[in-house]
Amino acid sequence: MISSFAPQLAASVADTPNVGFGTLAALIIFILASMWIGMLANKAMSAGTFMKGFFLGNRGLGAWALALTATVQSGGTFMGFPSLVYTHGWVVALWIAGYMVVPITGFGVLGKRLAQLSRKTGAITVPDMFRARFNSPTLGLTASLFIMFYMSFMMVAQFKSGALVMKLAWPSSGTLALSEESAAFELTTENLNKLDLPADVKEKLAAMVDHPFNKDSEIKARLSELLSKQELEKHEKQILNAAQPIDWLFLIGLGIFTLTVVGYTLLGGFLAAVWTDLFQSVMMLVGVVVLLFLALSAVGGMENATNTALEKTGPGFVFGPGYDPKGEGRVYLPLGLAFSFFWVWVYSGLASPAGMVRVMAGKSTEVIRKSIFLLSGYNALIYIPLVIICVCGRALVPDLPPGKTDEIIPRLALLTTAKLPLGSFVAGLILAAPFGAVMATVSSYLVVIASGLIRDVYQRFINPQAGTHTLRRLSYFAMITVGLIAVAANINPVDYLQVIVVFSGTGAAATFCVAALMLAFWRRATVAGMLAAMISGGGTVITLYLLGIQGLGAETLIGPVSKFRPYFLLGVDPLLWGLALSLLAGIIVSLLTTPPDAALVSRLFDAEPVREVNS
Repeated sequence: MISSFAPQLAASVADTPNVGFGTLAALIIFILASMWIGMLANKAMSAGTFMKGFFLGNRGLGAWALALTATVQSGGTFMGFPSLVYTHGWVVALWIAGYMVVPITGFGVLGKRLAQLSRKTGAITVPDMFRARFNSPTLGLTASLFIMFYMSFMMVAQFKSGALVMKLAWPSSGTLALSEESAAFELTTENLNKLDLPADVKEKLAAMVDHPFNKDSEIKARLSELLSKQELEKHEKQILNAAQPIDWLFLIGLGIFTLTVVGYTLLGGFLAAVWTDLFQSVMMLVGVVVLLFLALSAVGGMENATNTALEKTGPGFVFGPGYDPKGEGRVYLPLGLAFSFFWVWVYSGLASPAGMVRVMAGKSTEVIRKSIFLLSGYNALIYIPLVIICVCGRALVPDLPPGKTDEIIPRLALLTTAKLPLGSFVAGLILAAPFGAVMATVSSYLVVIASGLIRDVYQRFINPQAGTHTLRRLSYFAMITVGLIAVAANINPVDYLQVIVVFSGTGAAATFCVAALMLAFWRRATVAGMLAAMISGGGTVITLYLLGIQGLGAETLIGPVSKFRPYFLLGVDPLLWGLALSLLAGIIVSLLTTPPDAALVSRLFDAEPVREVNS
């Protein structure tokens, strides 16, 4: 039986809870703290050379900094992921389970070796290491282009997430959804009443009020059904403008988010990204733990939450393979996809360019070893509670319609803190978790993309003799430009954040996983083999996504409902096909081409002889 607080909570679900000024105040404090940390990082960065300090933090990360800044949390963690749990149920815990072993694979398999190679070669970036390992500028440039391609997809989506959180925190904004699939056009009653139209035209338009349209062609087709040709020619432009008003709160939030994250990253570079990530990771954990306690208290325990959610949905929500809210027979996580996603998260973490840079910046092998335990525990303390929270949410707020399920975390945060002293401020601290996740992701990617442009392209190919002042100025310019491009791309924001996160992660994994293992452990690997592994792996994933976007396999009711979805060949995720082809291509092409220079391989793989000291 749900606790005494739950009926009050459920009764208020019909009304959108108000966001108080305390929520905005908490977020402002969070932003100011991040900027202050960026200033501290700026001072610490000056201890070494600019390139090594700005892009690698002088290789000085300790265990806590390395573990909590190599996290895989992003905007999708607090937006797309809770929506999936709320919609499909406990089976999503199996979907995310691979994250628990990411530290063991990412740090344990590659960490020590990458750190050794980074120091032996003097590499500052991942493409730097690819270039130095094989003495091949072409390989380094190819790696850099792939990294910037995948990071750009991820980062543009993350800017949208940051803007949405800022919009949500604005008092009386009327916004709760961190929605990824909001309609492009929707004529509200309020906007219809403001239009300067004849009464009979307004009466005709009443039939389409509050009805969402995803495309320009859809709303125009509906208007042509309701209005005469003369009315359409005269009033269409005015009606379309009213159905697509400028979202000023979103744009203001986008501006504040951009200034904050680009600002502190400019101040302190890699160290600013690392230290703010550490601060934001702690805030994420605090927010999740507080909300877990509040949600369980409200619902009366986990068993009661599961039983109530079962009553409101169906057996698939509790027992798998996932509840189908539309009753179409869709299987969210069949055995093939469950197997695939265990590999997806493991190898996405193993081959993440942003993660590899963090490992290269570790202080020592002992630091990497300790980070494995710390990060494994941290991931478990984030994702398992989020699953429980969203199951509680299904019990307490059972009727969120499709397209609104992203509301569940902010709605629970506001409703469960409403009766607490300083409840609005506490809600703000909880909602700082998704904001921190987004900022952590964007700051990391800004550093990776800027380093790719300046270190791996400009300094390597355009101006090898560039001085520190020039490199500093161009690094700042690159970060600002990337930020502005992301802002421009979000004037009309992207959809499907969670699937873009998955595409970026799986694409990078298919491109770099086998290549990174060959680089680190196989002496016989060649430049041609590395290029074949990267291009075949990445090309396979991209091709299967293009086929899925074109509609191939749409009749197969598995996986999430989204237009940006891959073709699941034989019911298996594209990553597994990408890894298989990457492995085959890398090995076969390496064996068919000339072996690498023996002296170079020996210098990087063999221990240096111990020199005898004459007495």
